[in-house]
Amino acid sequence: MMLQDRLFPATVMPDQNWWRALWPDPDGVVKALRIEPEMTVVDLGCGDGYFTAAIARQLGPGRVIGFDLDPAMLEQAKAACDGMVNCGWLLGNAMELSRLIGAPVDYVLIANIFHGAPDKTALAREIAAVLAPAGRLAIVNWYPIAREETPVLAQPRGPRTELRMSPEQT
Repeated sequence: MMLQDRLFPATVMPDQNWWRALWPDPDGVVKALRIEPEMTVVDLGCGDGYFTAAIARQLGPGRVIGFDLDPAMLEQAKAACDGMVNCGWLLGNAMELSRLIGAPVDYVLIANIFHGAPDKTALAREIAAVLAPAGRLAIVNWYPIAREETPVLAQPRGPRTELRMSPEQT
């Protein structure tokens, strides 16, 4: 059993074809989330860096911290951001975020992993503890519809149906 399966079940990183089919315009997603130049952003559970690289492109002189508990994923994220000087990396468990982030941040993005957090309230507290007073949090997650109704590349995708959450639950 892999570490992320024990700590954050149902949060496995999809392959690149699947990811690109689901999110064909990561730069557009980052703009829609109102991540702005010069912010300090944590991409919590950054996986292979798909959104981390898009965030870095948006930030200019800002800084993005790719945070993941899987060293192999962090290596892939580093490769995705190769040559970008505004990227930093942190290996750790999101449930220890407040102890691992050294200074307040402007924004935390948590994409496609919140459903797998074993204690969502505790995770939200960890995130709140690292946000600057005017800081923002964005959670991108799966709607509570049947997994079979969310095909990507002609196959049901996403977390198990019972793990999906409404915006109100989130």
